[in-house]
Amino acid sequence: MAKDTIMATQGELNRLHVIKNVLEGSLTQGKAAKMLSLSVRQVKGLVKKVKSTGDIAIVHSSRGKPSHRKLSGEIKTKVLNLYKEKYPDFGPTLFCEKLLEYHDIKLSDETLRKWLLQEGLWKRKRKTIIRKQLRERKHCFGEMLQLDGSHHDWFEGISDKSVLISFIDDASGMVYARFYEYVGTIPAMSLLKQYIEEYGLSDEHLLG
Repeated sequence: MAKDTIMATQGELNRLHVIKNVLEGSLTQGKAAKMLSLSVRQVKGLVKKVKSTGDIAIVHSSRGKPSHRKLSGEIKTKVLNLYKEKYPDFGPTLFCEKLLEYHDIKLSDETLRKWLLQEGLWKRKRKTIIRKQLRERKHCFGEMLQLDGSHHDWFEGISDKSVLISFIDDASGMVYARFYEYVGTIPAMSLLKQYIEEYGLSDEHLLG
């Protein structure tokens, strides 16, 4: 009786050789898994199949199944078509959520971003940095005064709480301040009167 001929690829023969070494006890399942780039669980399954059905189990286990690369290519094509047809305005993160929610496709944001960038369907958005332009200080002393009022227990309980009302000269940064009972028009005008009596008006004020 003629024996059946098994047509096997070199890869399948190498896998069979490794599995037989496991069966003979010269190789552990852990080392076999590393050599074949499989999990220990997959190696156990192959060992069991070879024990029960013989060498042909190795061939049958790898035939008729699409490669991982082919499957990835098919998923990528499907995902990109979905993006073009239904989600052209979505970013990678939101598109990722919709794929899982409505199409049962689970992918990482980074994978989607990479695919969309490769196809020119999405561009990285550069963050716009708004830089505040500092106002140039005035050139003349007294040309601009900034008013500030600060409520605080300045005398640490010795006296009632007071408000420190101050003028800050824009050109020099000099502070001119007095204590008042409250912040209001009258205290502010009082402070301005004292300031003018002490420093006068700048040329800018006189010309204006």
